[in-house]
Amino acid sequence: MIKKLFIQIKNEWSTNIWLMLELLVVSVVMWYIVDRLYCTIATRLEPKGFDIEHCYLIEMGALTDKSPDYKPYNNYEEEAADVLELLERIRRRPEIEAASLSQNSYPYNGSNTSVEVRLVGDTLQAPQWTIRRLATPDFPRVFRYHGVNGETPEQLAEMLEHDEFLASNNLFSSYNKEMKNLVGQRFYLQGDTTRTYRLGAALQDVRYHDYQQARYSCSTLGKLSWYNHDYSELCVRVRADQDHDFIVRLKADSEKQLRVGNIFISEVRPFYEIRDRFQQMWSNRDRDYFVGLGFLLLNIFLGLLGTFWFRTQQRRGEIALHKVHGATNGMVFTRLMVEGLFLLILVTLPALLIDFALATAELNSWRNSTTLEYDRLFICATITFLLIALMILIGIWFPARKAMEVQPAEALHDE
Repeated sequence: MIKKLFIQIKNEWSTNIWLMLELLVVSVVMWYIVDRLYCTIATRLEPKGFDIEHCYLIEMGALTDKSPDYKPYNNYEEEAADVLELLERIRRRPEIEAASLSQNSYPYNGSNTSVEVRLVGDTLQAPQWTIRRLATPDFPRVFRYHGVNGETPEQLAEMLEHDEFLASNNLFSSYNKEMKNLVGQRFYLQGDTTRTYRLGAALQDVRYHDYQQARYSCSTLGKLSWYNHDYSELCVRVRADQDHDFIVRLKADSEKQLRVGNIFISEVRPFYEIRDRFQQMWSNRDRDYFVGLGFLLLNIFLGLLGTFWFRTQQRRGEIALHKVHGATNGMVFTRLMVEGLFLLILVTLPALLIDFALATAELNSWRNSTTLEYDRLFICATITFLLIALMILIGIWFPARKAMEVQPAEALHDE
């Protein structure tokens, strides 16, 4: 059958050449769309390195001198003691699994501080944009950080308690080194060569947000040593079976049980709300982009569907002739399907070469610091082939089924 199909396609070259050119253009455009979708979806599916389910941010406020209950602080330690007492009262509540204080550290924050990290006795140095997170030891338990070597949140919390610091495993990725191989060694932080810090564990990479790859999110986590209501973030994880109406219950107790000195609870927000607000710009951008891609895909689908639908309808006489010579409906149907797929196979190789050229010229989507990844190119080309094949099969199946319902004599008479 393949030999006969090749001869038939060759004999009908004037018609098929335009159809193959259309398939070539469609294949390249479809690959570009699939590549963009692949990069977006693959990034969204990467592990985040943290978990915000059942987590809340508790914002703190302080009474002013206009309040009759206001008592001025004589020094920093008095305010810090009140903040720590509030943390302890919240931690003792039965519905709380873990509670921590931090500075510029919680997920989807947008407010950052950087840190300089350098290996003692070596030239290895972290990127300048490395994020420094400072928190009390329970912070890994609140957001369920894990170490690359299997360290649990509880073990990470114990390391912070002993003034060790933690670092994302990709901190020295520019040197092709993983931090898990440097655990236990000592580092200089913030350019201070008078004191060294031991690396307790390498963290699973903590992503900055859901639209950025983990490879671009380098960070460290150290122990927070000072506290106040303005810059300290009070984060809690609520037990899963007691998360119902947590905000309502906490606010109901806030005035009588959770006001310490001048410090009180001003607001409580779930982290899914913080995430949605922080990522609004990226989510709107991707939504608009996907709407545009969806419209383009719909036009491609309708155009390709119409082309093969019209082509099959025009061949009613040929279908009738095959049936006159003893071909069954299944044989005719298979021949038409194989012919359409054979045309697609013929243009797949040149389309793949064009895809490779576009990726080499960096005209498609970036991922993993490159536009050309051979596994990604193969996966996207395969998905493209299957989508176009599906469009071809649908474009042939419906009109072919109707054409085969017509009696051969009637079809030949119409011809």
